Amino acid sequence: MRDLPAALSGAVDRGEIEAWFQPQVDVGDGGTVGAEALCRWRHPEWGLLLPGEFIGVAEDTGAIEGIGRFMAEECFAALAEWTAVDRPIDVSVNVSPVQLLGPLFTDWLAERLERVNLRRSTLTIEVTEARPLENVPALVHRLDDLRRAGLGIAIDDFGVGQSSMRQLKRLHGTELKIDRSLVTDLSAAGTELLRRVVDAAHELGIRVVAEGVETIQHLQRIRDLGCDRAQGFLLGRPLTRSDFTRRLVGAVP
Repeated sequence: MRDLPAALSGAVDRGEIEAWFQPQVDVGDGGTVGAEALCRWRHPEWGLLLPGEFIGVAEDTGAIEGIGRFMAEECFAALAEWTAVDRPIDVSVNVSPVQLLGPLFTDWLAERLERVNLRRSTLTIEVTEARPLENVPALVHRLDDLRRAGLGIAIDDFGVGQSSMRQLKRLHGTELKIDRSLVTDLSAAGTELLRRVVDAAHELGIRVVAEGVETIQHLQRIRDLGCDRAQGFLLGRPLTRSDFTRRLVGAVP
């Protein structure tokens, strides 16, 4: 059996944790306007592991602190690189509520932001609701600190777990990421539910990103319903930073 806790210890220092980037496109014109940074663990024996296989263990053992800082640094590096090639786009990154509830990460991030010469509005922190949120008042306080620092706040995986429009307003989100389970539900009831979610988010002045777009039918549907941005395999799979840069400058379709 894999001894994940022991293997995760020092994984960042050993260079095993990687940041990949999945394109986000403007639903209206199809242009690449953003990227979501996605964590990967390239273990020497087990191969390339996805977040669902190790992030929960990282949260339980405290390894999430180092992973979270690494991913934030990779986002800063990507933003700087893409600005340098005259393709400044937005970048979002998942941050565990476990990490946000402690003072270390948010204080470090605020200090790090003071030292980088980037437009802060280009970086968005994603908070997932796939698992119940604990100590919501403290989490709101941390998110408000990050908003005042100029960062965007996205509610990820909306449509699963504890998601609700009330929770969205409570967390003061600037972006709503609709889970693929809603995006790919093509039934009449699913379409009506998605329409209500998009309309409610727009009434609050919140940008809507549709995840899991895999077919032309999915894309046309979210376009008709007024979603602002989309990501999914139809629009681009996760890429290493170097491959994403080539995509941006036109060397990769």
